[in-house]
Amino acid sequence: MTTTTSAVAHPGRDRLGRRELTRVPLVVDGVAPVDLTAKPPPGRHLEVATGQGPVRLHVRETPGPSASTETAVHLHGLAGSSTNWTDLAAVLAPRLRSIAVDLPGFGRTEPPPGFACTRRANAEVVIGLLAQLPGPVHLTGNSFGAAVAIEVAVQRPDLVATLTLISPAMPDLRLDPRRLSDPRIALAMLPVLGTRARRQLATTTPAERTEQLMRLCFADPGVVPEHRFAEAVAEFEERDGLPWAGPALGRTTMELVRSWLVPPARSLWRLLPEISAPTLVVWGAQDRVVSVRKAPRTALLVPRGKLLVLPRTGHVAQMERPRIVARAVLGLAGSEDLW
Repeated sequence: MTTTTSAVAHPGRDRLGRRELTRVPLVVDGVAPVDLTAKPPPGRHLEVATGQGPVRLHVRETPGPSASTETAVHLHGLAGSSTNWTDLAAVLAPRLRSIAVDLPGFGRTEPPPGFACTRRANAEVVIGLLAQLPGPVHLTGNSFGAAVAIEVAVQRPDLVATLTLISPAMPDLRLDPRRLSDPRIALAMLPVLGTRARRQLATTTPAERTEQLMRLCFADPGVVPEHRFAEAVAEFEERDGLPWAGPALGRTTMELVRSWLVPPARSLWRLLPEISAPTLVVWGAQDRVVSVRKAPRTALLVPRGKLLVLPRTGHVAQMERPRIVARAVLGLAGSEDLW
């Protein structure tokens, strides 16, 4: 069963024939309760062929109701990993199988030598994965992962049934230290001052980094259970032992900022009108990382776009509000008549 956030005489249009941006389909039934005690599913590596050579991609799979079920594929943001989708994937499980990806340089996916760390390079890896899966998928991405998902949907529309963009990393050049988990990160990118800042950052403990990141990305970090916090700390500790993790994060961050500085003709904004899949843009009203002011423009530029802005929510709606995001993802998957 599906309902929507509003009701009008002509589905998807107002009386003047304009698309109703916020008439979002929401599934009522078939969504599991949120079990915050659930552990992240075990991971495995898949070999994915790309133009830059093979990539051993680490993924975590949450089974659906049957072997023939449709598949959702999830892409995390910067400093994230496949574990960012644990709760959403569990809530989707009565209806969809989920595959959460560790993008190259994150989680347990080691980037191949010379990996470009750009949005397009990551998209090529994701396309290689989707080509191995049966049928088009319901592709979801958060932040940088959403930017990668946009690239995938434009390059290979045949592989994407629906697209969900959660606080996508649209160009946003506001100079505001509150957008960073630690203000010293900005100094670390400078040629001369950066050396000292990088040394200072290196002394930050995994627990301190986890706390900083949660303060940045959650509207209310207090909602994070203690065991989820402990899982995140353990993940940071694991990454500290991976020699490629820190450089990959730095390069990917720099490439993202560079992509915001390109001429308008090459901007991510120019890709949005080329998306053919039904698309849901989800944004937290209290997102500190990418301003919610960019949400209406993002959704309006997508020909079949809808917008869901969630109150009391920050940059990671799939973690803060997994049930409402799941209802919207499932509603999107079954309500193409609204476009």
